[in-house]
Amino acid sequence: MRFGSPRLLAAIASLVVLAACGGSNAPTSGGNVSLKIMVGGLNKQIYLPNMLAQRLGYFKAENLDVTLIDEGSGQASEEEVVAGNVDAGSGAYSHPMVLNTQGKKIETICQFGIAPGEAEVVDASLTNITGPKDLAGKNLGVTDLGSGTHVLTQAILGTAGVDPGSAHYVAVGAGDTFIAAIQQKKIAAGMTTYPTISRLVNSGKGKILVSLLTPADTRAALGGDYPFIGIFAKNDWVSSNKDTAQRLVNAYVKTLKYIHSHTADQIASQMPTDYFAGDKAAYVSDLQSQLSIFGTDCKMPAGGPETVQKIQQQFVTSYKGKSANLAETYTNEFADKAS
Repeated sequence: MRFGSPRLLAAIASLVVLAACGGSNAPTSGGNVSLKIMVGGLNKQIYLPNMLAQRLGYFKAENLDVTLIDEGSGQASEEEVVAGNVDAGSGAYSHPMVLNTQGKKIETICQFGIAPGEAEVVDASLTNITGPKDLAGKNLGVTDLGSGTHVLTQAILGTAGVDPGSAHYVAVGAGDTFIAAIQQKKIAAGMTTYPTISRLVNSGKGKILVSLLTPADTRAALGGDYPFIGIFAKNDWVSSNKDTAQRLVNAYVKTLKYIHSHTADQIASQMPTDYFAGDKAAYVSDLQSQLSIFGTDCKMPAGGPETVQKIQQQFVTSYKGKSANLAETYTNEFADKAS
């Protein structure tokens, strides 16, 4: 085929379009690898890139046979990663940080959540809670004790000048169990995400007290960027499986590019219909409102780890006096190459 021929030019144009969209779905040259990834709540919108990558075929395009395992919180994900029962986990960046101080080394290889996408939702029937200061002494719901939502709850109390130790923390999960805890008065408020937030607010049973739903909201509430959900694996696994780790990050970078080049409705249409809880319009509206929590390249936000560690040291009793080696808790190596 001579250079400049219509067929060659058409082929080049197709490659340019594919590159702009994050690459084609043609399998990479590496051998097929099976991976198990435990996700701290597959139907939570803050974890959306995991299922979206699966549904778009981006794992398969990288010759990865990925099994996504649903779990109620990121806390369980980190425990299973450390135990070697799964290859990687999807949860809050605070997990690698805390474990590092215990000599257990896992690192985030893709930071796709650059803000929590969470909110403190209060029982709408309670008139004595109008701000975070009023949460002192109350029963507060978190997905699990030691989870990212537990840390965030302590952070909003501490930042508001309330002793985080004055509250009582109750593990209530998310979705139906969280909503039941509000309805049954087991908790006065709790940290949760979409679609649980909208289900409570739209029904009149809950209202947002403190928002960490966007990067701007998060900076206002916590004083800086707070990287939240990402993909982590044991440091020694990463160093021994660099090709696989690179392919995995490639898939997530493609997914983030898809998120930022498509509408909330187009993204939602790729997801399992049961994620909508019977109301796709609400799901789309929720997703549209928090698309900004997803990064574009899997890279850790500059200064983010320092902000997370400062909050841990100030407000989380079990972390006071401790300091993680931040360089061991995340890497941009694979994101740099994927980008």
